Amino acid sequence: MSLISPAARDALQGFLEHERALKAASENTVTAYSRDLADFLSFMGAHKGAAQGLGPLKEVGVTDMRAWMAHTRGHGVGARSLARKLSAVKSFYRWLAEREGFDPTAVLSARAPKYQRKLPRPLPEDAAIRMIETMALQSTEPWVQARDVAVLTLLYGCGLRNSEALSLTGADLPLGGTLRITGKGGKERVVPLIRPAREAVEAYLALCPYPCERGDPVFRSVRAKPLSARTIQKTMEAARNQLGLPASATPHALRHSFATHLLNAGGDLRAIQELLGHASLSTTQAYTAVDTARLMEVYAASHPRA
Repeated sequence: MSLISPAARDALQGFLEHERALKAASENTVTAYSRDLADFLSFMGAHKGAAQGLGPLKEVGVTDMRAWMAHTRGHGVGARSLARKLSAVKSFYRWLAEREGFDPTAVLSARAPKYQRKLPRPLPEDAAIRMIETMALQSTEPWVQARDVAVLTLLYGCGLRNSEALSLTGADLPLGGTLRITGKGGKERVVPLIRPAREAVEAYLALCPYPCERGDPVFRSVRAKPLSARTIQKTMEAARNQLGLPASATPHALRHSFATHLLNAGGDLRAIQELLGHASLSTTQAYTAVDTARLMEVYAASHPRA
């Protein structure tokens, strides 16, 4: 028997539609919310001994929240993941409280566990270049080689997310000096399209056997379908194994590399924030910690008093 009542399930679906339609949340975010909140509602049903309708959900208190958090940690969920789950629960309760007219303080006052934020793990400059070159060796098809090089050049040369590069369509052509990108939360930004990136995409388009009309994806699979992020991840995995690079050398690491290498070259943090499409400067500031860590490594290795 389901531990989520029909009323609670309807509320969950209403919240997810709200996030998708009005908050422009990505499908990955909506899927994560759905999973985390279903787990929370199921726990509350088991904790209370019955599926929880909206009335009992309004009465969830501090001890109930502590019980859920302890249960979640007890099942091997780390502090970072629990903080993400708690954030989803709070977002749901803010929406539900506004809709149903109750005080959500008990839920919103729950404190997230402290955790060490993961620092971005960029590739060294020479490794980033070698990675792009090695991607061209993973296929015998010239157009596929050109495609993979073009995608990685956009990630490293323009700081795009993998999903952003793969979402380009014929409407973005012909390429000019800039690209208008729609990122997380539907936020738009304009990024400079450097010459090597533009040339890499143009070289791919010249070889691609499939036409690219206004609504068509720029990047295609060998079966003419939209190129998946997983395909690029798997190809890059093979390339990094050839180069002896760590598992952290992923497509997203090239975006990290873009930001870190700009910062190392004297780039302005605010400008890098705009290029990456970060909503908060604090997110971009993580790259300053990477730069400091690298500086301390050099100090420890070379300074006579280290």
